[in-house]
Amino acid sequence: MAKINSNYQKLQAGYLFPEIGRRVRAFAAANPEAKIIRLGIGDVVLPLPEPIVQAIKDASDEMGARESFRGYGPEQGYDFLLSAIADHYKSQGAAVEADEVFVSDGSKCDTANIQEIFGLDNVIAVTDPVYPVYVDTNVMAGRTGEAKDGRYGKLVYLPTTAENGFEPALPTVKADIVYLCSPNNPTGALMSRASLEKWVKYAKENEAILLYDAAYEAFIQEPGQVHSIFEIPGAREVAIEFRSLSKTAGFTGVRCAYTVVPKDLKARNDQGELVGVHGLWLRRQTTKFNGVSYPIQKAAEAVFSPAGKKAVADNIAYYMENARIIREGLAAAGLTVYGGVNAPYIWLKTPAGLGSWDLFDKLLNEAHVVGTPGAGFGTCGEGYFRLSAFGIRENVVEAVARITKIL
Repeated sequence: MAKINSNYQKLQAGYLFPEIGRRVRAFAAANPEAKIIRLGIGDVVLPLPEPIVQAIKDASDEMGARESFRGYGPEQGYDFLLSAIADHYKSQGAAVEADEVFVSDGSKCDTANIQEIFGLDNVIAVTDPVYPVYVDTNVMAGRTGEAKDGRYGKLVYLPTTAENGFEPALPTVKADIVYLCSPNNPTGALMSRASLEKWVKYAKENEAILLYDAAYEAFIQEPGQVHSIFEIPGAREVAIEFRSLSKTAGFTGVRCAYTVVPKDLKARNDQGELVGVHGLWLRRQTTKFNGVSYPIQKAAEAVFSPAGKKAVADNIAYYMENARIIREGLAAAGLTVYGGVNAPYIWLKTPAGLGSWDLFDKLLNEAHVVGTPGAGFGTCGEGYFRLSAFGIRENVVEAVARITKIL
């Protein structure tokens, strides 16, 4: 008889966001008259900017003509997009070459799939709270022990809380692979340059690799802050960076992201020999992935055009104004809030006596507002609650009024 991958049975409950969806659907079915405002899952609401839409239309027309039709493209991305991305990095002060960029259909996929090229005996470190994909995919692969009290054996957890300024401390045990996310999902915190320099130093001294998720870097509002880990000297030797156009340019339903694997990055094989990681990821992608469609890559290229940059910046400004409204509105009501300055997420401390799922149910049932319970992001997320700034302005204003009325 065929056997399953038993590591899947280690997974605790369901994935966070489907569980939220299940509860919301049940409430909506029982209360069809309720106007539910969704500030939970971070899905965008503004339409694609016009320059991006036009690029899709033009590329689709090309696909409809014999002389310009394209079939399979390069798995790692077309040169026109790779070059545009590399130029964008260089404008931010990060040294990235076009052939170090890999275009994909989403950072969720990339942060999940990247672990395939590393051995199962690596010690994995994650921040707590954490984006669940980092943890669950390593559970599926077999790198963890069983779950106990909300944490998996063999994983190294790095508390990232208000008490340490949301700056994860270095591991007290040697870690081989470390997942970092800045601006952070779910806390909305931004890692400082000094903190990233510390992590790069740690990685060099311990031959570790940093998996740096910068999916929300375009939302950084404060000047002088770090947008890419490759702005840090030495990071090319120890880090992989993930970026996404999902929230940046409204591509949640279009699907395009990119990952940078520097050619300077090396890891050891079973014989202790140094091996280039870039070639491994190239081999994985060309084997398991057929690339992002041509029209979508042309749309992505338009994101980096002058008109595209302005349109994208306008959308980001809209969401960040939403974040300000939520942050200041809740703070004025006496609630303790974090984030919402350099990221589209507000990290709310739950009122005394309420757990994070308790607050989820209270907001859903009494205010008809959907958020995300912090416990779904790890044990250090208990006692916190995430609200997303991805909403229509009038709904955001109304949600803040409803929340402050019942808390």
